[in-house]
Amino acid sequence: MNWHLIADVVAGVLLLAGALLSLLAAVGLLRFPDLLARMHAGAKPQVLGLLLILVAVGLRLRSLHDIGLLLVIGLAQLLIVPVAAHMVGRSAYRTGEVERDDLLTDELSPAVDESGDD
Repeated sequence: MNWHLIADVVAGVLLLAGALLSLLAAVGLLRFPDLLARMHAGAKPQVLGLLLILVAVGLRLRSLHDIGLLLVIGLAQLLIVPVAAHMVGRSAYRTGEVERDDLLTDELSPAVDESGDD
């Protein structure tokens, strides 16, 4: 066994795992009952699935230029998706889409009460 064959097998396994996580994220978006659960399903497994797919593609391409671009894409996803999910959750909370009774702790309520928005 040489390095290329091992890298191709690992890339195939990572590609399948990433595709499965992305599929599970899509199913979670369709099946979860409330906004916060859907937001969690849309952010966490989707980013991990994409990162696994990017690693698989990097193992398959083996070019420093391509791997650098894949790293930029992965870092952008790690920075953008959590911020976007946070902003969606915050705006949903402020517009009343989130049931406050379902929350275990409500750390945003004092900030919303101070600003006068409801």
